[in-house]
Amino acid sequence: MTAGRRLRVTVWNEYVHERGEESVKRIYPDGMHRPIADGIRRELGDGVSVRIATLGEPEHGLTEEALAETDVLTWWGHAAHDEVADEVVERVHQRVLEGMGIVVLHSGHFSKIFRRLMGTSCALRWRSDPGGEREVIWTVNPAHPIAAGLPQPIVVTHDEMYGEFFDIPTPDELVFISSFEGGEVFRSGCCYYRGAGRVAYFSPGDQEYPVYHQPEIQRAIANCVAWCGGAAASNDAPERRSGNAPRDWFIEPGSPARTR
Repeated sequence: MTAGRRLRVTVWNEYVHERGEESVKRIYPDGMHRPIADGIRRELGDGVSVRIATLGEPEHGLTEEALAETDVLTWWGHAAHDEVADEVVERVHQRVLEGMGIVVLHSGHFSKIFRRLMGTSCALRWRSDPGGEREVIWTVNPAHPIAAGLPQPIVVTHDEMYGEFFDIPTPDELVFISSFEGGEVFRSGCCYYRGAGRVAYFSPGDQEYPVYHQPEIQRAIANCVAWCGGAAASNDAPERRSGNAPRDWFIEPGSPARTR
């Protein structure tokens, strides 16, 4: 990021459940992306600009130009993981390695991009009882920026149960662990470094419950966005190896070594 420039955020939402299921449409009439984006804008204020992208747009709204102008991407998907084009996944993956942050939400754990970044199945245990159940989100790293300004614990009255074992690499930084009424626990706030980019996974937020309207959840997501936006561009990115670079900085393949 350039100092003094707004953090450019793209909120990506599959936007399938809200258009096809009345129970979800009642909770999220404008799509789940709306309260997610509204929370980011409220919490980060003038320091952020937010755009929305959805699965049904050309190239899923994630063209090369759009991603080049994105510092942090948030990702919510569930019903249509397989419909995300592989070339778009590759494009997003490359941008993360180059320094773009990504915040993966809830069932995005099974998205192509998250599995690509993790290199594992990302499978987990889950239970979705009618009416949901209470989730208690415990902060296990209160000094982490993602935990800033959040109560201990965060209580979500109704949510889907996600439980261990969660097949992910050991997080580089673990911020939250959730517990559920059935006694299950889950690593619900995980951080990773991939190339020059940062990855945050935050699990609360099933489509059947108004979790994304909850201010504490919105604050946690905004904190994830801010943390992911702290990633720096790689100092050996291809654009740095341009014709404008001083010739002494490197030796072209096949060229004789320079002597002074």
